[in-house]
Amino acid sequence: MSAVAAPFVLVVEDEPRLAKLVADYLRAAGMEVALQDRGDTVVPAVRARPPDLIVLDLMLPGADGLTVCRALRAFSDVPILMLTARVEEVDRLIGLEAGADDYVCKPFSPREVVARVKAILRRGRRDPDASQAQGGLVLDAERYEARWNGEPLDLTPLEFRLLRALAESPGRVFSRDQLLDRLHDDQRSLSDRAIDSHVKNLRRKLEAVEPGHEFIRSIYGVGYRFDPA
Repeated sequence: MSAVAAPFVLVVEDEPRLAKLVADYLRAAGMEVALQDRGDTVVPAVRARPPDLIVLDLMLPGADGLTVCRALRAFSDVPILMLTARVEEVDRLIGLEAGADDYVCKPFSPREVVARVKAILRRGRRDPDASQAQGGLVLDAERYEARWNGEPLDLTPLEFRLLRALAESPGRVFSRDQLLDRLHDDQRSLSDRAIDSHVKNLRRKLEAVEPGHEFIRSIYGVGYRFDPA
């Protein structure tokens, strides 16, 4: 039996000591790690060898983390863990809207980064029996692919999990807290506005394949529900 390949993580951080520290902890956890110290080198590196996950600093020379994140989302759904020294809520939301799957605020423990990386990779593991269909929507958790009437939906892993949580019970109203529990299994506290940002992105992508239909409805003061066409 062939051995399972170690997860390949790309760490993008321009502070050499911090980059080495994070890389050492990830390697100690059994992962393969490559380093980049500039934002403008990330896209070519990802195209040359797609990683299983990217740890991406927000402030980088060449191109900042948000610019890199948006560029990656134009062609890849690789999970992105963003590192930021900006603790204001608006910066966290901007990062999530750009397509990041999670974030860690500096200063942080490298063990926390490893824990977050493991959690994201664990959520991304494929379950061969976890496909489902709802109307014209097909969600394939084995491949992390979503389609509407045969049209592919270009979703990030986080958006896929959000859509899957809603589509599992069409018509049911989920509170924001319930949806946050589905997206972040470490039970940490995020604001309701974080879910609103994810829903906004998901609605936009669903609207692109089925113009005029409101798949995700807001229930004032409660949360959201999924209404297939």
